[in-house]
Amino acid sequence: MKRFFKFIGILASLAVLAVIVIALLTPWMDRWGATDEEIAATYPGDELVPEPASFVNRAITINAAPEYIYPWIVQLDATKGGWYSYTWLEAMLNCRIVNADRIHPEWQNLQIGDDVKMCPGEFAPPPYIVAQIHPDQAIVMGHQEDGEWVDLYQFVIVPQADGTSRLILRTRTMMTGGIWTIIHPGAFIMERGMLYGIKERAEQLASE
Repeated sequence: MKRFFKFIGILASLAVLAVIVIALLTPWMDRWGATDEEIAATYPGDELVPEPASFVNRAITINAAPEYIYPWIVQLDATKGGWYSYTWLEAMLNCRIVNADRIHPEWQNLQIGDDVKMCPGEFAPPPYIVAQIHPDQAIVMGHQEDGEWVDLYQFVIVPQADGTSRLILRTRTMMTGGIWTIIHPGAFIMERGMLYGIKERAEQLASE
């Protein structure tokens, strides 16, 4: 019995430690790679969730022009180009995805209102819905409840004077607390992997 209570105590201590670590790392995770100017900037889609409960900006520099980046974002979908992130982690979550390594013309006709699936299969989370399309500039997708947008996934490409581009992934959501707090670090890991995945593919395409 003593061993049992000792085990429970260790689990409780680890849980408390995990909460503390997440709380300390969240400000860094929520602005990973983004500058103060990018966080303060207004981007397409902001008006759809004007006062989010959670506001996250992550960004990366890509050594390519927007036209080499945008097509990879267009074909994001678990049943199309994938999410360009960690397939081993997706498999652990029973979300087996194959990430494309080339641009597929048949997947380039994205339209407003289209579904963008997070996982294949019938038991996947609700798909994103495409809200806005700005060719070579931005794609905005998210989820709605009762006709109102409750979260947004904004992919914004900002060309730079030196020929590079900044890819900014902004999340605006009203869904916080509970399960959302638990999955927050996992979302950061996957989104960071996705940004690097898009960077690698766009830079390879630009060099061909």
